[in-house]
Amino acid sequence: MYLFRKAVSNKALCRPNWVLAVTVLLMAGVVYRVTASRMRAIVESPIALPVPLKAFPLTINGWTGKDMPVTETVERVADTDDFLNRLYIDNATNQWANVYVAYSARPRTMLGHRPQVCYVAGGWIHDSTERSQFISSADRTIPCLVHRFHKPAPQNDEIVVLNFYIVNGRFTDDEGLFAGTGWRTPNIAGDPARYVAQVQISSVLENSIRTAAEDMADLILDFFPDKNDKVRATEYINAASNILK
Repeated sequence: MYLFRKAVSNKALCRPNWVLAVTVLLMAGVVYRVTASRMRAIVESPIALPVPLKAFPLTINGWTGKDMPVTETVERVADTDDFLNRLYIDNATNQWANVYVAYSARPRTMLGHRPQVCYVAGGWIHDSTERSQFISSADRTIPCLVHRFHKPAPQNDEIVVLNFYIVNGRFTDDEGLFAGTGWRTPNIAGDPARYVAQVQISSVLENSIRTAAEDMADLILDFFPDKNDKVRATEYINAASNILK
């Protein structure tokens, strides 16, 4: 009888511990799911630039721009925090160039969105890619890639794309600069100065894309944080706003 009572007593003592352990596990699971959900929301939320790219000037050194819409599919696949897609025309020279600028504060999401991939996915045939450079209006030597594509018959269209990146205020033509393990961690702090911007300038003539790049590259750079986290575009955008007031 004594042994029986002792066994019952031990079971009674163990039961609260078992219930407590299960309760703790359940609570831990709930906390994990809530935390994971919040983290996912933070990581997936767009990180805004101090000055949105839509504020980029419409008139630049004889070029006049017009915003060009992109499909929801393209916007979803690109998964950028901000972008600009604008057709610029120089009526004096009859040149035109499409300027696409994509910004992401989660740099690794930009990997794979190269012209050699995206244009081919759009039905273009890749002919060649060569490393090059151009001199901007501020006398910067900027490295770039020049890609050539064509459409098969019966279209037989041709296009030339000048492509470069801006990584934390630095011009580059090398995706490897933001492909390393150091860029894999999510931008939990929402820091817009930890970024990559991709620039693609396209037209039918190489002279058109080079002229547009020379005229616009420095202005494009002004919209992104430099090594000191300063965004120069805030100065003249604010000045323009004050004048309009």
